[in-house]
Amino acid sequence: DNKKTRIVPRHIQLAVRNDEELSKLLGAVTIANGGVMPNIHNILLPKKTASSGAPAKSGKDDEEN
Repeated sequence: DNKKTRIVPRHIQLAVRNDEELSKLLGAVTIANGGVMPNIHNILLPKKTASSGAPAKSGKDDEEN
């Protein structure tokens, strides 16, 4: 019953940066112990294939030729 939750600076940082209006309002503000926003560049993400229904080839076919 007495489970207490804490709002830490990291939670505030994530909430502010993910909200458009708050991010604009607090754009130049540094939140102490807030950390950084996770960001993965698009070129590092795996490429999506166009053919989703086609069966994938196994590597065994390439070894025989």
